[in-house]
Amino acid sequence: MKIVVLDGYTENPGDLSWERLEALGELIVYDRTSYVESPLIAERIGDAEVIVINKTPISRATMDACPNLKAISILATGYNVVDTEAARERGIAVMNVPAYGTEIVAQYAIGLLLEICSHYGHHDKEVKGGRWERNDDWCFWDFPMIELTGKTAGIIGLGRIGKAAAKILGAMGMKVLAHNRSESEDGRRVAEYVSLDELYSRSDVIFLHCPLNADTEGMINRESIAKMKDGVIIINNSRGGLIAEQDLADALNAGKVYAAGVDVASTEPIKADNPLLSAKNTIITPHISWAAKESRLRIMDVTAENIEAYAAGKPINVVNA
Repeated sequence: MKIVVLDGYTENPGDLSWERLEALGELIVYDRTSYVESPLIAERIGDAEVIVINKTPISRATMDACPNLKAISILATGYNVVDTEAARERGIAVMNVPAYGTEIVAQYAIGLLLEICSHYGHHDKEVKGGRWERNDDWCFWDFPMIELTGKTAGIIGLGRIGKAAAKILGAMGMKVLAHNRSESEDGRRVAEYVSLDELYSRSDVIFLHCPLNADTEGMINRESIAKMKDGVIIINNSRGGLIAEQDLADALNAGKVYAAGVDVASTEPIKADNPLLSAKNTIITPHISWAAKESRLRIMDVTAENIEAYAAGKPINVVNA
């Protein structure tokens, strides 16, 4: 079996091993191929039976050009980069990693909030620049210090990550609200289910932990922000497309939204004209919530299990059955 990894670098920049895939057949690994439609994708797939991708798009045209392709394994949970219907028509199994970074993504979301509340990085930089030693007083701070205990957090999307975040927020003494398509007893143990409008109106902090789809695209926009409390904080390390970025930037600059912490953008890598880059009180990190070595190792293990199961004729984690 020939296996081609088309964009392996972000998953494994050198601190993990591809050895489980190497044991399954001929393995070719490319650090990067293309993140947009390109003839190079089909050229590199060639006669491979299995491909492994992260964000390289696999279109109907690419599949047509690669008749030997039988399985696509994605180094992620999301699979929107693959034309799954075209794959189904051709009998190509598309396999993903259903869960790998629940705790680290929840941890990262809380970290963004804590940075907004206390500005650790800014004050560390100021101290190391000599400002504290020159200061007339024994301490200084340049931004409001925000205590979270007693405040209300609203989580949009109470799946695995949302529930993990809710547990942390509850332990910090926050009231936790949630809006989700369905409700569960597990969810009720960590949050109060409310309507979306009620979540907007009651929350001091809003976390986005929902998938990006036709119903959620651009859900944080001028209209929804108007329903929120003045001075709300918005945290998004789910998908950039959940936010109408110009509307959020306008609200940040006007002070309606106090601050935003985002680890994702509508286009990645982020474009120079993204309005959030120049918005007030905004922290932007480069889609790294998932990137702890522990979570990447889980991705590697599940990907190997996916391909091993496919090779045994019993594919698992198939999203286009």
